[in-house]
Amino acid sequence: DATTKLRDLDFTVVSEDRLSDKLSTIIEKRKAQPFKVTYTDDSYLYVCIGYGEQKTGGYSIAVNNLYLTENAIYVNTSLLGPGPEDKTGNSVSYPFIIIKTEKLDKPVVFE
Repeated sequence: DATTKLRDLDFTVVSEDRLSDKLSTIIEKRKAQPFKVTYTDDSYLYVCIGYGEQKTGGYSIAVNNLYLTENAIYVNTSLLGPGPEDKTGNSVSYPFIIIKTEKLDKPVVFE
């Protein structure tokens, strides 16, 4: 079956200050709206997921799944809201995540 998991993919979350200029520009242009973008360089695949404008800070994003099937790479993330103890302030935020994984010639399916 084409959707059967072959294996989980190892990944790292890339911090904003470590992005390439090109990827940083892509994120900056899109961050106000929810987005899903993939980007490859010579060595890696970057899966970028943004949740658009949020009214406060304090959000985080969990990677629930990142795995390879015969036909695709599947990714699933969740936006986690700030807890009651978080001092979020009133400033708008644009939560997004950049997941760096091995470069594979497969389409990415966002679940």
